[in-house]
Amino acid sequence: MTFRRDLPIEAPRHGYLIQMASGRLAPGSEGTLLQPSQSWPDHALALGWWNDTPVALALEDAPSPDWLEAREWLQRLPESHFPLLSTALQVGTWWRDHRYCGRCGSPTERVEHEFAMHCSSCGLRQYPRISPCIITLVTHGDSLLLARSPRFPPGRYSTLAGFIEPGESAEDAVRREIFEEVGVTVGRISYFRSQAWPFPHSLMLGFFAEAASRRIHIDGVEIADAAWFSPARLPQLPPLYSISRALIETHLRAVTQQGR
Repeated sequence: MTFRRDLPIEAPRHGYLIQMASGRLAPGSEGTLLQPSQSWPDHALALGWWNDTPVALALEDAPSPDWLEAREWLQRLPESHFPLLSTALQVGTWWRDHRYCGRCGSPTERVEHEFAMHCSSCGLRQYPRISPCIITLVTHGDSLLLARSPRFPPGRYSTLAGFIEPGESAEDAVRREIFEEVGVTVGRISYFRSQAWPFPHSLMLGFFAEAASRRIHIDGVEIADAAWFSPARLPQLPPLYSISRALIETHLRAVTQQGR
């Protein structure tokens, strides 16, 4: 099963439908997000294609009791559905938040064939916001430096992450965020891969970084706890679909292959 984001030249008004309200999404058929193929309501916005069938998003006024939050859907859906869920969440957030022009305050109108809201009064065109972030697995030999946010479920640890600030490169952000959050200076940095993260509109750029020392000093604000873990003794880890978990699993495979 695959999702394509390219919008059709002639926008269809029939196909799968996803319903969303207040960050919650309606259950569809067979435990997925997709409502059965149907004629779309006038307020639906085309998202792309699911297995060559058009799919659209409809923002509703309020969720029903059985609608689930996005993070609950991430736990239930297979990884193949993640691009569909991510696109629906990010486009829905943008669509909800940009119905008025950010420059002159006039109502905006949707642009066909692309994700854009246009202001007829001043000409400003607003596209979905994407905020670049770095997410980094810090290592020292075989050991992994993992940390806990106060928002995490009890016992869960993850890699370090943060937003890239204006005028900053991704590599600069890696060094700054690691030092700010856990007081560790890193040496060599290597890029891994990226992942869209729709909470609400991030693009995560994954890195590995080698620590210059094992001394930790947490900030006590964004980080509640941090520690070095050996591959043989790991805490509760992030979900499998996340780039954080992919960084961890990649490091563990490398340690195994090297016979350490």
